Amino acid sequence: MFGYVRAVTAVLPPEEQARYRAVYCGLCKTLGERYGKAAQLTLNYDFVFLALLLAPPEEETALFRCPAAPWKKKPVWPGDAALEAAADATVILVWWKLQDAIRDGGAGEKLKSRSVALALRRSYRAAAQRRPDFDRAVKTCLEELHQLEEANTPSLDRPADAFARLLQAAAIAVSPAARQSAVAQILYHVGRWIYLADAWDDLAEDREAGNYNPLLARYGDQAEQHQAALRETMHVSLGLANTAYALLDWGVWEPLLGHILTIGLPAVEEAVFTGQWKQAKHPRLFQRDQAPALPAGETDKENKKL
Repeated sequence: MFGYVRAVTAVLPPEEQARYRAVYCGLCKTLGERYGKAAQLTLNYDFVFLALLLAPPEEETALFRCPAAPWKKKPVWPGDAALEAAADATVILVWWKLQDAIRDGGAGEKLKSRSVALALRRSYRAAAQRRPDFDRAVKTCLEELHQLEEANTPSLDRPADAFARLLQAAAIAVSPAARQSAVAQILYHVGRWIYLADAWDDLAEDREAGNYNPLLARYGDQAEQHQAALRETMHVSLGLANTAYALLDWGVWEPLLGHILTIGLPAVEEAVFTGQWKQAKHPRLFQRDQAPALPAGETDKENKKL
């Protein structure tokens, strides 16, 4: 259920593209220093968004040599506490996602997940020791999700709520503490949106494999006919996330966070519901040279104001 939260870099101003890359590289560097090279392979744009939410309003950059491109130095955001928290959350969430796949996946998926989990075991133990409350919250919410799936629960809201609370628990190390409530609300509503986007994205595969999908449990063979209602509730979630976002001063990160919430997520949603996301696998349509179709009512000119 990871990978949906990203910017549309094709329409970001150059300054914001540079910031986005600096945080991405900073999180990669932090994962490597904190947990080793295997953990760096778990790097994901969702956790870059988390790092941005946890970041203080000011910005610093430094230069370092990336192992993937050692012939040149790259700008990196050394955001210490925010990047450390995002790195810890990355390892914990990936670990429990692997455990879920080991329990419920097919034979090939189970074998692959066991191999990756073995490589991450020591990293997970260290991350869980550093963030025990978050680790417990993830485990509890995933167990609740598993029980809902086992019962073939005909509800969209109950499993979406369980996943949303899981992501909400990642509002860790927010400084000052007064910001934590708004960050938690953003993560909750974005988490709910992610779960529902993933449910639609996996609809055909889950139907063929006989897996649980809340849309199939709720609507059966008529699930595709309820796309409008699904998107409406997803829009409500994004609206509430944006309301929480508007409560705080995000400093230098405000344009980038605003872009992700108002342009990036709606563009991902459009790609999911038009089939582009599934076709692309690792969607190149969000790279600098290939802009995706933007949500209705948006234009490149409007996006560049962000």
